[in-house]
Amino acid sequence: MTLRIGFGQDSHCFSNKPDKKLILGGCLLENERGLEGDSDGDVVIHAICRAIEQALGNPDFHSYAGPMCQKGIKDSREYLKVALKNVQDAGFKVNNLGLSLECQKPKIAPIADKIKKILSAILKIKETQIGINASTGDGMTAFGNGQGIQCFAIVSLVRENEKN
Repeated sequence: MTLRIGFGQDSHCFSNKPDKKLILGGCLLENERGLEGDSDGDVVIHAICRAIEQALGNPDFHSYAGPMCQKGIKDSREYLKVALKNVQDAGFKVNNLGLSLECQKPKIAPIADKIKKILSAILKIKETQIGINASTGDGMTAFGNGQGIQCFAIVSLVRENEKN
């Protein structure tokens, strides 16, 4: 089996703008403080894009996300579409995804299934092919102290014609 593995990371601090919404993995979380960033600040999708591009040996996702954001495209799911097109063009497909978040809030376990459902539809994989865990890191970092959210992603890609 032809297998590629990529690792990605992204982090943002919480915004002081009251109208900035929190979006994680494409999931809008009402009544939560949003994350700073020129885009929607979706650290989950940004980490996934970085992992995908690393697995392909491509430049960082900012090579296309930056210009898209400057054109007013703030929805990180649009950046993920570009990353997935790169996967397809290289003759691969996503096999599975692992996410690990560090934050004090929101609590990830209650929203993990919603995030999995959204990501499985976008990535065209089963929800069981996505693992999500979270930690506060015992409050030893800014993320564990509630100042923002950090996400790590690991993705495996397989050749398009090979089975999962």
